[in-house]
Amino acid sequence: MSRPGKSSRLLICCTAFIACQFVCQLSQAGVIRDKLMERRAQQSEMEEEEAATNGPRFKLPPGARVLEDVAYGSDAKQKMDVYLPASAGDHSAVRLPVIFMVHGGAWAIGSKTHNKVVENKVARWLPKGFIFVSINYRMLPQLLAREQAEDVARALAMAQSKAAEWGGDPDQFIVMGHSAGAHLISLLSTSPDIVAQFGVRPWLGSVSLDSAAYDIPAIMATKHYGFYDKAFGTDPAYWRRSSPLHALSTAGAPFLAVCSSKRPDHPCDQADYFVKRANAIGMRASVLPQARSHGDINQQLGLENSYTQAVEDFMASLSPAIRRHLE
Repeated sequence: MSRPGKSSRLLICCTAFIACQFVCQLSQAGVIRDKLMERRAQQSEMEEEEAATNGPRFKLPPGARVLEDVAYGSDAKQKMDVYLPASAGDHSAVRLPVIFMVHGGAWAIGSKTHNKVVENKVARWLPKGFIFVSINYRMLPQLLAREQAEDVARALAMAQSKAAEWGGDPDQFIVMGHSAGAHLISLLSTSPDIVAQFGVRPWLGSVSLDSAAYDIPAIMATKHYGFYDKAFGTDPAYWRRSSPLHALSTAGAPFLAVCSSKRPDHPCDQADYFVKRANAIGMRASVLPQARSHGDINQQLGLENSYTQAVEDFMASLSPAIRRHLE
């Protein structure tokens, strides 16, 4: 068999070089694409939570007022705003239900005062006779995710203890969170040890607004966004302790998992599996998929739409008192 000539060898080398360059470019393009997708996800996770630190920038319903920066700890971040409807000051014997809200922001940023966290919810539910509580909590790099959930528990216990002073009913709390905040309230919903540690009383139900973090070990074992590493570290034991799915062992309060069917990381898949596991142990839980963006799931709750009505249907199922306020 004859050896290829010099020109043939040169052609082979050139072809191999071009192929190598093409493969390298494809690989680099893939890395760039992944980085861009991660950056977009982080922006989606964070942009609606960017700080609004000077109080509400929207008009409160007539007669409503807000108690700003009520402390539940010694740290500057351990504060909550309490939005009171006009009926909270009438000294009625009827105690008002309370919605307790936890903002998101990739466990790193966000604010209790951001309009998208508060505005439409306050406009919807204060006139119906609800008290609305929006909290701040310590975040990255100060605390990792599980310890952030402990701050949320501390705030919830304090809000329950103060509810009667505000005209509220400590036994009529609905706990709600968006994004990272949804993970934190989901972890509380499945972690009786954290709840007991901080003296949290039972609450009526939980509304998780578009969490993609029900199964932390599964996330960390596959390709994932970089902010998960910052929030959950590198210890697999810590991942399990911070995972709502892995903490799920006894039936907690009724649970509604709202999820975006438009997100590229498919949060409804995790929500479905979590709800099936919850149902299997006798916990009332359901999934509410929405063809809305991550941010819209937060902002559009409270507007007049089928989504708000579906969430209110769940809320009304929690107690006769809640149902009366929503009628």
